[in-house]
Amino acid sequence: MTGPEKETLTGKILNPADLVAYQGGSIVSRMLVYKKSGTITLFAFDAGEGLSEHTAPYDAILTVLDGEATVTIAGAEHLLKAGELIIMPANIPHAVKATDRFKMMLTMIHE
Repeated sequence: MTGPEKETLTGKILNPADLVAYQGGSIVSRMLVYKKSGTITLFAFDAGEGLSEHTAPYDAILTVLDGEATVTIAGAEHLLKAGELIIMPANIPHAVKATDRFKMMLTMIHE
């Protein structure tokens, strides 16, 4: 995100689900915050789309804004719906799969 876009969001009341749009057959992302201490990124997944299993060096909080998704952490599946969140611990394999179209906010906490 460029400087002017950040300025237009700063100090405003925002609905995060409105800041990223669905696109057929795709995953769309928009980074809102990128700091040394962490990041906040919005995602919109079309039904059936997902992020394959991977690890991250930081704890991550996945908050579902719209729809439903299956989040797998260390082989355990969790069905999440709008308004729910899950904490994915650092260095543990995890994956995300849209069971329906869904939007999420991912907050990464850097140490």
